[in-house]
Amino acid sequence: MVVDVYHHNLPNVRKSEIQSELAKRYNCDPKAVMLFGFRTVFGGGKSTGFALVYDSVDALMKFERKYRQARFGLIEHKRMARKRIKETKNRCKKFRGKKKAEVFASAKK
Repeated sequence: MVVDVYHHNLPNVRKSEIQSELAKRYNCDPKAVMLFGFRTVFGGGKSTGFALVYDSVDALMKFERKYRQARFGLIEHKRMARKRIKETKNRCKKFRGKKKAEVFASAKK
């Protein structure tokens, strides 16, 4: 859903406050509400963003994108630096078979 938040005399409203308010309105767990894409209108006083309300946290974990789950601290996102990925790819080009798998596995550590 699209969420419009009016906040006169405030620069902005915390996502946690919006999350708890939506959880009250839709009778669900605050962790089952995913908020994203909030932008404050020029001049202030109003913010607009998106909210997804799930039945449970398990449903959220099943359907929600991984980067949003990581952003809200539900999972730990494992990342490698872009340069490291490219170096590993080029290093793997020099090998075949079992050695290639070993080179790739050592780069993941």
